[in-house]
Amino acid sequence: MTSASATPTLLTQRLQSIDALRGLVILFMLLDHVRETFFLHRQVSDPMTIDATDPSLFFSRTLAHLCAPVFVLLTGLSAWLYGEKYQGRSDVSAFLFKRGLFLVVLEFTLVNFAWTFQLPPSVIYLQVIWAIGISMIALSLLVWLPRPALLAIGALIIAGHNLLDGVHFGAESALHVPWAILHDRGWLEVSEAMRLRTSYPVLPWIGVIALGYGLGPWFARGSLADKRQRRLLVAGVAALLGFVVLRLANGYGEAPWRIYPDVTQTMMSFFNITKYPPSLLFVALTLGCGLLLLRACERAGAARWVSMLAVFGAAPMFFYLLHLYVLKVLYLACVSLFGLNHGDYFGFDGIASVWLACVLLAAALYLPVRSFARLKARRRDIRWLKYF
Repeated sequence: MTSASATPTLLTQRLQSIDALRGLVILFMLLDHVRETFFLHRQVSDPMTIDATDPSLFFSRTLAHLCAPVFVLLTGLSAWLYGEKYQGRSDVSAFLFKRGLFLVVLEFTLVNFAWTFQLPPSVIYLQVIWAIGISMIALSLLVWLPRPALLAIGALIIAGHNLLDGVHFGAESALHVPWAILHDRGWLEVSEAMRLRTSYPVLPWIGVIALGYGLGPWFARGSLADKRQRRLLVAGVAALLGFVVLRLANGYGEAPWRIYPDVTQTMMSFFNITKYPPSLLFVALTLGCGLLLLRACERAGAARWVSMLAVFGAAPMFFYLLHLYVLKVLYLACVSLFGLNHGDYFGFDGIASVWLACVLLAAALYLPVRSFARLKARRRDIRWLKYF
């Protein structure tokens, strides 16, 4: 396929696969946020408690583990593609810094309010949007490094940060705040009336976004699809094999797994990994799956399901804000109509209802997200649209 008429098709498939994978993990995120909204009476820990967690709940939560790593990896990859389009590291560095700062501000304002509906807030949760924003700011500096150095730094952070798990600093230490932001999930006391929760320590996510940026040349204009797909296959399988080998060793960066009388619980224990901050095993498993899914999306070409997923992935920040506010309004409406039916919460009785609500919400949000994505593509003269 070397004719001029084939080139746009290849280009579309190359980029649409990225949006499609982003859209898929966005739907997994929706499922998890429906769970956090309507199944909070059955809270899960990190990692989960196997003896007290139903397999259906465990699976739903584990599926959502793909979201943040894949999204951060694709953020790095998209940054490289942005630099290819505008032909300059200065352009991509400036965009990453501004976009990262925008996301940090968004986390403190619209995102946090969507979770709490409290103004002024007493607690601000520094979650995934914050982590992506800080990672983008860090990447705005890392892009000036040679690609091998950037990849080495990313791999070193991901592979080595668990060596720092035992490092802690008390509130009286000058290192308490920066270390809580980087690696040690905890609380920061801002004042008597406000606290910050560093839900997503950012150091490992900086490593993930650096790896994503380093993958960029695989997706360069004129790159061969077959060669790219072989590389994605090898990298994905290698990451998954690395996960299995390290997990069988039952040591580094994770609580040990154990054999239960029940096979299902044994498998749950094996795949019960730590997200906050993401361990090496967490990143290996999720990114291994993510790379294979990215390959599958590209190989599917113009399949209908790929184009539908790409709609969600084309306007990720719009979807993120929209679904948070829709979920909050729905929850308050249910409390008003039905009251609290599970202690301090209104919630569904089973995980099947969580999945059904997710499917219905995805269908309801599809058209507004598609409309915004089309506006974003059509009105490139409106500069702020590209941030969504």
